[in-house]
Amino acid sequence: MSDQVWLATIFETYRKQLFTVAYRMLGSISEAEDAVQETWLRLSRIDVSTIQNIGGWLTTVVSRICLDMLRSRKSRKEETLEAQLSDTLTDHQQVDPEQEALIADSVGAAMLVVLAQLKPAERIAFVLHDVFHLPFQEIAPIIGKSEDATRQIASRARRRVRGEKAARTTNADDQHEAVKAFLAAAHAGDFDRLIAALDPEVVLRDDRESEAAITRGAVALAKKVAGRAQKSAQLALVDGTVGIIAAPRGKLLYVLKFNVTSGKITEIDLISHPERLAKTELAVLAAD
Repeated sequence: MSDQVWLATIFETYRKQLFTVAYRMLGSISEAEDAVQETWLRLSRIDVSTIQNIGGWLTTVVSRICLDMLRSRKSRKEETLEAQLSDTLTDHQQVDPEQEALIADSVGAAMLVVLAQLKPAERIAFVLHDVFHLPFQEIAPIIGKSEDATRQIASRARRRVRGEKAARTTNADDQHEAVKAFLAAAHAGDFDRLIAALDPEVVLRDDRESEAAITRGAVALAKKVAGRAQKSAQLALVDGTVGIIAAPRGKLLYVLKFNVTSGKITEIDLISHPERLAKTELAVLAAD
């Protein structure tokens, strides 16, 4: 077996792990694959005998590549939402079943949406420490900061991802239970359960039309949404209260904001316009 073949065999044992790291950071299958491929190219160009811990070396390299890619995005002022969604749908057609399972197990759509709002260094520090449990002394050289500064960056990212400040002001029980029941009924197409979650005079405002479309009344709204909810739709904190985001493969499609009174949903605001989405504060909702 040649040295190059041996090296390729070793690299393949780490490929899935590297892809998971890259996808968590980048939120794009194609970009994650590019990062993994670039990591292989860098490995193939060096004297492997100088590497003491090949797994750690590979994680460090793929993280630096992802950081460069994230900074490049920022310098281009990011892609538009439409371009991201198009890339997502193309990725979906190309991904193989094994990769699909890997993504489903390791990445939450809400997490990817919130991570996308972080600065590159915040995103890298949070993912490497909170998700993959790397020590700050190993993360600091990757983002070019001191260990103490890296710790602060990760802490700031953690607060944004978890929505700690917003969560304390959330009208927890009524809001959570009403929205949770609404989403479950919408996914199941259960008309009666939808009616039960809604105030009879509920109003839905939808900005997907050139002028905001309005649906009034529980019956009309239940007919509109029963069985039609995006499969990717899930609970999240939206501007500090429990709402719903639809984010196929972590690419934000729309959010739903709710007003709840006496356990019934009285108002729903569907936001999908890119400018409005960009101004919406999102955070991951803690598991029940």
